Amino acid sequence: MSIAASPPVAFDTPRAALVCAHCGLDAVAGEARTVDGAVYCCAGCETAASIIKQSGLDGFYTLPDRRTDRVAASGRSFAEFDHEAFTSAHVTHNADGLAETALYLEGVHCASCVWLVERMPMVVPGAVRAELDVTRGLARLAWDPQVTALSTLARTLDQLGYRPHPYRGRRADEARRAEDRAMIMRIGVAGAIAMNVMAISLALYSGLFGGIEAEFERYFRWTSLVLVIPAIVWPGRVFFTSAWQALKAGGLHMDVPIALALGAGVVQGTINTVRDSGPIYFDAVSTLILLLLVGRFLQHRAQRTAADAAALLGALAPATARLVDEASEAISEIPTEAVQAGMLLDVRAGDTLAADGVVARGTSSLDLALLTGESRPVSVSEGARVYAGTVNLSAPLRVRVEEAGSESRLGRLLRDVEAGARDRAPVVLFADRIAGHFIAVVLVLATITAALWWSTDPARAMDHAIALLVVTCPCALAMATPLAFTVAIGRAAARGILIKGGHALESLTTRGTLFVDKTGTLTEGRLALASWEGDDATRALVLAAERQSRHPVATAFLAAWESSDDGAVPDALFEVLGAGVEARVAGKVVRVGKPSWVAAEARDTRGIAARAQSEEDAVRTTVLVAVDGEIVARAAFGDPLRPEAREAVRALRASGWQVRILSGDAAPVVAHVANALGIDAGTSEGEATPERKREVVLAARERGTVVMVGDGVNDAAAISAATVGVAVRGGAEASMAAADVYLATGGIGALQDLLDGADRTTRIIRRNMLIALGYNAVAVTLAMLGLLDPIVAAILMPVSSVTAILGAWRSRTFSRPFSRPLARSVA
Repeated sequence: MSIAASPPVAFDTPRAALVCAHCGLDAVAGEARTVDGAVYCCAGCETAASIIKQSGLDGFYTLPDRRTDRVAASGRSFAEFDHEAFTSAHVTHNADGLAETALYLEGVHCASCVWLVERMPMVVPGAVRAELDVTRGLARLAWDPQVTALSTLARTLDQLGYRPHPYRGRRADEARRAEDRAMIMRIGVAGAIAMNVMAISLALYSGLFGGIEAEFERYFRWTSLVLVIPAIVWPGRVFFTSAWQALKAGGLHMDVPIALALGAGVVQGTINTVRDSGPIYFDAVSTLILLLLVGRFLQHRAQRTAADAAALLGALAPATARLVDEASEAISEIPTEAVQAGMLLDVRAGDTLAADGVVARGTSSLDLALLTGESRPVSVSEGARVYAGTVNLSAPLRVRVEEAGSESRLGRLLRDVEAGARDRAPVVLFADRIAGHFIAVVLVLATITAALWWSTDPARAMDHAIALLVVTCPCALAMATPLAFTVAIGRAAARGILIKGGHALESLTTRGTLFVDKTGTLTEGRLALASWEGDDATRALVLAAERQSRHPVATAFLAAWESSDDGAVPDALFEVLGAGVEARVAGKVVRVGKPSWVAAEARDTRGIAARAQSEEDAVRTTVLVAVDGEIVARAAFGDPLRPEAREAVRALRASGWQVRILSGDAAPVVAHVANALGIDAGTSEGEATPERKREVVLAARERGTVVMVGDGVNDAAAISAATVGVAVRGGAEASMAAADVYLATGGIGALQDLLDGADRTTRIIRRNMLIALGYNAVAVTLAMLGLLDPIVAAILMPVSSVTAILGAWRSRTFSRPFSRPLARSVA
């Protein structure tokens, strides 16, 4: 094959000591831009800085924790954000004439991002409000559609370095926010009442020792009654409603004795207030309502995963698609919501596919890693089936849509994630397992106490029964588990282990099967040069030939030999899709690519091509290099094992877990990695689709505890279906949303820390439960013997709760440092 000569393109220049005035990173001489004496590393940073300064937001550059990423604006118009289909799906129009929406923003990292995004009203005329949830990268925007368009806001955010995407869970999120506001209002009302009742009770308790005039005591008692009634009627109503529903269903849970204690306390306190004698329990009642509501709110927030998982997974699809008018060949951008079966889409190199379909024209390679776990690009040509969410790497394609939106493979995967998070059987905590027996015993003992004392002293019978109910109110029993979990989760977060709920910690104490995805979890999820057979002169020729290619093999070559790169460029270059590149470098014709393509027009005088057929290369990507028609070198590429993988797998197996690999990568590659890590290759599975992974996990759950560890969209459904799902750093946001645990360190090095912390947390919970039960046993005995006055019972009731709090706070759950990485190896 001959190639036409073209003038060399100098794209590698020496680095100078220049620092970008916007992002603070090094600027390369020749690429740097100087404006008004300020140096910028790229056009994106220059544009962002211009917007910031023109808007009077120079204070951004004085923030101590400032974003340090180059601005890579997409240059899109975002006109599809103004499309009728997009507006109906994602925009809310308020009565005041303002429009509101929510957008996911890429590149959100720190407080400076919040500072800048929330000042959008100072940047874009017509923007009214901007709020950014930095933990989710979710921006809520309000604007006047008569003054500006949503596309203008989106372009500005993009130019500032925050590329926007539509948030598809907006309506569900609005419902959740309304629910949260109602819960917070109940907590606020309960808190205000509790503080006032406690202040009044303080005066009454003081009167027990220093005396108090009768009219003031009567006034304080009636005022407390007036205050506590609203607390029972509105904030406290949730406990009575829950208890009634449980009784109708024929069951007992914690809300039954709580409702009885609250009801008995209010009833007896009201009677004693009317009689103007005896203790009132309004302070204990109001405080108990407040504490329990706060606990319910925190628990409620921690249990939300399904909606977040669905919204994040849906955001992986592109916001727009390029529709081809088959009559005129004109191309227009439309929202993905408007894509329908039968349409013809144009997919450029670098674009994400918006729908499932069949390639109608073109040849290219696709990155399927996010959807299937395949670590190497897959070649596609006319007639090949392609899926939404995959990335076109090499050349333009025309795709005939067959399934779009919720009917696409990505949409079906979304439903699987939702179903897994919604249908996952809740883990029955230890406190819940004993709750029914505890409640039944307490009710029986209270009845016996009232009956026994009625026969001897009817006036004191009810006081003793109420004292028993109050002092045994299962606050400590109810708090022991969530408090210990809350403290453990906080300490785990400080160690880089983010846990969504206590059920994950309890489940991890039972050993079972641990499935691990390969790509990005056990390995680094990228091609890297594993072996090279050739001389240094050939390296320079390869670098020159591959420099301008976007193929992962070219990227791996450049990364491996960066230190020896002399910056040479080809005189001419020709790239064959799915085969390799041919270039003229320093008068030599260099061909780099697939063995079959290179060998077709080159001699194998050194036997290099024959050695490329060895068993070792059966699990790696092999590339041959020919110079002037002779094969002179070969390279093998693999996905490097993470440095901590071997030690982590060894520790997991030693602690009793059955470790298996469940991956979408090729079966020989999976077997090779399994053998390298000491895992039985026979129990591992490769070429598993996302649907297959979910099936395997569900089947294993019937036999016991299952943990799924992964990082890609292809793992999200399996992670959601597992007893405990674990996502690792660097993975897709959908897998993180579906997971119960997120490891911020990447890989599986922190898994053993997670398991050890779960074991310690469970031991602490059992200890606190024993303390609470022991306290109740003593209190019940004193109450039944008549040795516990109701006032003393109200004072002692918080003692067990304080004990549970201190026990949880002083516990040492996640105290060990993370395991340190070991030496790197390549699979």
